Amino acid sequence: MRIISTESAPAAIGPYSQGIITGGLLFASGQIPLSPESGEIVGSDITEQSEQVMRNIGEVLKAAGCDYTNVVKSTCFLSAMSDFAAFNEVYARYFTGKPARSCVAAAALPRGVLVEVEVIAEIAKKSGGSGE
Repeated sequence: MRIISTESAPAAIGPYSQGIITGGLLFASGQIPLSPESGEIVGSDITEQSEQVMRNIGEVLKAAGCDYTNVVKSTCFLSAMSDFAAFNEVYARYFTGKPARSCVAAAALPRGVLVEVEVIAEIAKKSGGSGE
């Protein structure tokens, strides 16, 4: 098992890791629209916040040695399902491989944000390696 930590994505705001690699898979914690530099919320609408979430996910994936094409499952949390279409427009630009997905409305998200996304990604195996 290997803990993933990168300064290019927001630090965890609780007692958890940005991600864990085990059994050839990355289990990435949910990302919310925080600036990695300031820790402040980026954006006031679903489109702006979703863009920041995707940038944060991309940095965690990069730190684990993979990218969006390695994602096999995402779980998306929206504070309002009325944002579903606008969220999907942003999501579709990043998740071009169309991984399995769940998307649900949450009564409340950390720090009052509009969106949170977590992913599971397959880590590319190195020649002769086991992918962790």
